[in-house]
Amino acid sequence: MKVLRFFRRYPLVALALLALAAALILLAVGQPTAAQILATAVIAFVVLHTGWGMIKDILASHWGLDILAVVAMVSTMLVGEYIAGLIIVLMLTGGEALEDLAATRAGRELDALISRAPQFANRIEADGQITQIPVGEAEVGDELLVRPAEVVPVDGVLVSEHASIDESSLTGEPLPVTKSGGEELYSGTVNGTSAFTLRATASAADSQYAAIVELVSEAVESKAPLVRLADRYAVPFTVVSLLIAAIAWAVSGDPVRFAEVLVVATPCPLLIAAPVAFMGGMSRAARSGVIVKNGGALEVMARVRSAAFDKTGTLTRGRATVQRVLPHEGSADELLTLAAAVERYSTHVFAQSIIEAARARGLDLPDVAAAEEIATNGVRARDAGGSEIRVGKPAFVAEVIGEFDRAELESGETAVYISRADRLAGVIVLSDPPRPEAAATVATLRRLGVGEILMVTGDVESTAESVAQDVGVDLVHAEATPQSKVEIVAGMAHRPVVMVGDGINDAPVLAAAEVGIAMGARGATAASESASAVITTEDLSAVARVVDISQHTVRMALQSIWLGIAISVGLMLVAAFGFLPAVVGAILQEGVDLVAILGALRALGGPELRLEDPQRDFARPARV
Repeated sequence: MKVLRFFRRYPLVALALLALAAALILLAVGQPTAAQILATAVIAFVVLHTGWGMIKDILASHWGLDILAVVAMVSTMLVGEYIAGLIIVLMLTGGEALEDLAATRAGRELDALISRAPQFANRIEADGQITQIPVGEAEVGDELLVRPAEVVPVDGVLVSEHASIDESSLTGEPLPVTKSGGEELYSGTVNGTSAFTLRATASAADSQYAAIVELVSEAVESKAPLVRLADRYAVPFTVVSLLIAAIAWAVSGDPVRFAEVLVVATPCPLLIAAPVAFMGGMSRAARSGVIVKNGGALEVMARVRSAAFDKTGTLTRGRATVQRVLPHEGSADELLTLAAAVERYSTHVFAQSIIEAARARGLDLPDVAAAEEIATNGVRARDAGGSEIRVGKPAFVAEVIGEFDRAELESGETAVYISRADRLAGVIVLSDPPRPEAAATVATLRRLGVGEILMVTGDVESTAESVAQDVGVDLVHAEATPQSKVEIVAGMAHRPVVMVGDGINDAPVLAAAEVGIAMGARGATAASESASAVITTEDLSAVARVVDISQHTVRMALQSIWLGIAISVGLMLVAAFGFLPAVVGAILQEGVDLVAILGALRALGGPELRLEDPQRDFARPARV
């Protein structure tokens, strides 16, 4: 049954095998003419099939490697080496089948992520009954029962006292994580041995796992960039092969020698190695918590020489806590109430921290009017009396009240300023320290060859400088707007550049860099859509891991390509001197294909990256 499924999936392989078997049988029973007619017809059909695709590529100004295969098949027909021609047909069609199977093996982790997508949810109705519904029908606010070993259907908060959750599908961490009541749970994770109740905070379409599945689907469907690496060698390899074949024919005077050389010059190693290696690299990256959208991004990341990081939510966790409330008028509770009421209209990660601090004190938040968020600056609104309230950066507040003394901050602290009408209402100081792995990530990137690392952030300079010093970033661009971030990254001297960010404001600069990496575990959809790769965990070291995986992937692809070229050139030279009959050469070329595939599959593995000790003294790049 498996054989039949294989042939149904790859009909040209079945045609080549049947034709080769039939031709050999006809030769054995003394029917060489019939064997030649059959073989020639099959070879001609495959030549027309392959040639049509080649012509379309040439008209699109894309010179690929199919021309060698077509010339080799035509030459075997012209000189009567039709058995060798059938073996080339089998090699060409079989090579495509082997590439597809190897890519399927290499993309197993990507396919597994898609297959684990939640399909249903158990909704607890008002009367306490449990109704199983399609996951797409779950709505925000629904209480859902998650039974043992079931997949968490949507993002939500845990209503039960505790739960044991397997988050390996998102984080790669094999050990279950214990969650307490009120903590967030993400779709796609798996429940342990005890049932629990979940209150949905997002629909299935807006949940974490749906975004990951969409990214993975894009990655699986992305084929075009995977062959770019091999295409660099297409024209030189074709020219060299035809030149060797032509010289062999001219020196020997035997046109069969031309066919014998081209039989072993067929380009399957170049066609197969790059796609298989890059699919393997993308699969390995997914296993490490990074979804890379296409193989082209892996190729660029392997050459990255500069890196730019956002601060809040990237180098820091973006989960700030309110440390001090410093009112200039009224009480601390009044200032916190005012700020939280306005911050309800902000998407900034600090806004939620201020709102949670107000709720923790039991404060009732009044309604405000005409609320508007000004990107990278803050939020402005009007209170019941019509006075304008501003919450945000000092420069944003200074636009309406003039210059004022800024709050003194300690390492890792940042300040949010609040004004009402033309007066400073006060300051809220928050603490958002660097991620524990941030310094090691920066140090490891330097070891991997990233020479220029900078921070580009909308935060104030004092806070940005403090975080940069803690993590080892030696150049800071603070109080940057989305437009100035794009200009800063575009002006970086050492390229390619990778930009790492997490928020809506980072979307333009993520799209502008050669490679954008979004911290997508809690990041905004706009940032994830603009990025070339998305980190699905809360682990910044994944940036260093994916760069390391990219470098390993390109090494494996190049090694496989060059090994295939070297073997093919060696066989061509042997054939040029008449020591390699066409049939034998065609059989040997199948071995070259197998070597290329096995070499490319090495991209699936490789040594685990060891994070560098951030205390080690690395050479710093010059300031720009």
